[in-house]
Parts: sequence; C-alpha cells; structure tokens
Amino acid sequence: MKVGISTATYFTKLVTEDTFSVISRCGGECAEVFLTTYSELEPSFSDLLLERKNGLEVYSVHSLSTSFEPQLFNAAPRTVADAEVMFDKVLATAEKLGAKCYTFHGSTRVKKTAYYDPAKFGARINELARIALSHGIKLCFENVHWCAFNTPSFFDEMKKYAPDVYTTLDVKQAWQSGYDWRDYISAMGDRLANVHLCDHDSDGKICMVGKGTFPFDKLIEKLKETGYGGPVILEQYAKDYDSFSEVSESVEYLKNIIGGIYAD
Repeated sequence: MKVGISTATYFTKLVTEDTFSVISRCGGECAEVFLTTYSELEPSFSDLLLERKNGLEVYSVHSLSTSFEPQLFNAAPRTVADAEVMFDKVLATAEKLGAKCYTFHGSTRVKKTAYYDPAKFGARINELARIALSHGIKLCFENVHWCAFNTPSFFDEMKKYAPDVYTTLDVKQAWQSGYDWRDYISAMGDRLANVHLCDHDSDGKICMVGKGTFPFDKLIEKLKETGYGGPVILEQYAKDYDSFSEVSESVEYLKNIIGGIYAD
C-alpha cells in the first residue's frame, strides 16, 4: 500500500505545479492533483504539470467541486452542458497525467432540507461515471458531510442504480458527518478506490496525521481485510503545519503502520 500526498496539502504555501518535488521530498509515493481554479483546467496547465511531475505517479485528480460539479445535476440543459465542458476538462487533465481516479463531490446540500432521490441521482452519476471510464478514469464519489453523499445509507441505496461509480473514503468527512468510518467502508464495499487521511484531536480539531486520536492502525487493518488495493493519501490543510518536515513525519508514521501490518 502506497502513501500519497494531495497537492491540496500545500495550497497557499505552494502553487500546484511546484508541489511535485516537495511531495517526493516528503516521502510521498504518489499524488492526488487538486485543480484549484478555472485556469488550471486548461490544456496548457496540464502540459506544465506533466513537465513538472518528474516521474511521480499521479493516482487521482480532484477539482474545486463547487465551481461546476453541482451544475452537472441541474435541471436546465444549458447549465448542464456548460458544466459538462468543465467536467471534460478535468477528465482530459486526469488522462494526460495518467491518473486512475477522479475524486468527485457532486451536488451540495446547501439547504438542510435538500433531498436527493437515490434512483434519479444514481442514474445521473452513472452517466458521468461512464464518461469518465471512456477516458480510463474511475469516478470516485467521495463522502462529504455537506454534499449528497453524507451518510453511508445514501450510497448503499444509490449504488444499485450506479454500477459504474466508485468511491473515495474521507475519514475527516466521516467524523464530521457523525458516522463511523467503518460504516462508510461497509457501504462502499468493493467500490472503494481511494482514501483521504488527516487526523483530529480529542476536541475534534484537525491536526497532522499521527498527532491526534484517529486509529490509523485499525483503518489500515480494515483496508487490508477488505482487499483494498489503492493508496492512502494525506490530505491536510496548510494551516495544520508550519514546516514541510511535519508532512514528512506524517508520511513516515503511516508507512511504519502499513509496514507493520503488511509484514504480518
């Protein structure tokens, strides 16, 4: 099991194209590229990323989801068409970088009363997943407390209508949703294709992996038990650390856990 780092970990400290060398220096064995704004969806920018990645594996891409992903589920055809242009740009970038997955949020729950019918939503996201697969990319629906997939039961019900959709487990979003991460893994089953990690202290404040209370050993054991074959990707906020050495420490912490569990 590889340990990767999301470029989002360096957001505001480094521009995206300068993160690859630092990810490698911090011990990252692969990366998730977070495309932070519209100009980063253009072919000229993906060419720059391809030039700068220096052999580092790009496992997945992510995008500033609120900029267009909710509109992919809009009722207005023109709105949907414009959103699909952006969607295709992300997929083209992912394909060029050799990524396997696209971490996808989809619709937001701006209103607490928001309801998404699992059958209708599942049919639409499966259409998007099939577009992604035509680029060789798995569309990985991420559990996010403020988006459509905010409970294990939503995906458990929806997945029967979306056979081509995979998932990203985000442990931070699991505890922010108020559900146990194990319940999300159970709902995701063999659809799990990506994992995002950060830590939190006893008060629920986000901190660097290895500095809080999250049971990473139990998580790795569970992932091994389920046959998960992808990486675990460190996704922290820039405010969580002061120096890149702290990122290196978190990566090493995870590698030690993985080495111990997979040596058994």
